[in-house]
Amino acid sequence: MSLLTVRDADTAAEHLRTTDPLEISAALAPLGIRFERWDVTPLPAGASADAVLEAYRPRLDTLMGETGAGTADVIKLDPSHPQKDAMRQKFLSEHTHTEDEVRFFHAGSGNFVLHVDGRIYDAHCTAGDLISVPAHVTHWFDAGAAPDFTVLRIFTDMTGWTPHYTGSDLAERFPAIVA
Repeated sequence: MSLLTVRDADTAAEHLRTTDPLEISAALAPLGIRFERWDVTPLPAGASADAVLEAYRPRLDTLMGETGAGTADVIKLDPSHPQKDAMRQKFLSEHTHTEDEVRFFHAGSGNFVLHVDGRIYDAHCTAGDLISVPAHVTHWFDAGAAPDFTVLRIFTDMTGWTPHYTGSDLAERFPAIVA
C-alpha cells in the first residue's frame, strides 16, 4: 500500500500521513512531484525486462511524449543480488540529480524521501505507483535491507542520474517509513 508521511525536518513533527493516492498526489503536486497510480499488468514471475517494458508500452510512450524523455529501461533487485547492499547505499544519502527521476513500480516497493522547504516527504511507493521527482530536488531512495522490486526508469540522458550529494545527515535522522 502506498503511503505518504510528511514531517518537519527540524522537529520531526508529523504533519500528514495518508494512504489515499489522491491525497498523496495532491500533497506532492505543489512541489512539482508527479504521483499517479497505474494498473499493474500481470506478468509471469521472472518476466524479462523487455516483457515488462512491452507490457507498459502505450503508457510509457504517452509519458515519454509528455516529458520529452527518450528511453526507458527496467531494473530488478531482489534480496539475493550479490551487490544489493552497495546498490542501496549509493542512493541512501541525500542527493540531487540534474534530470528528473521518473520511476514506475511494476512490482515490489521502495521509498523516495524528499527534503523540500523544511519538510521531509516520505513516499513509500508500491506496485502501480509512478513517481517523478524533478531535477535538483534533494532526496534519497531506500528499498530496505532486503530490496525486492521491478521498476521502469524513464530518462533523457543517463548522465543526469549521477547523484550529487549534499553532505547532509538527514537520511540517517529520517529513516524511511514503511506502512
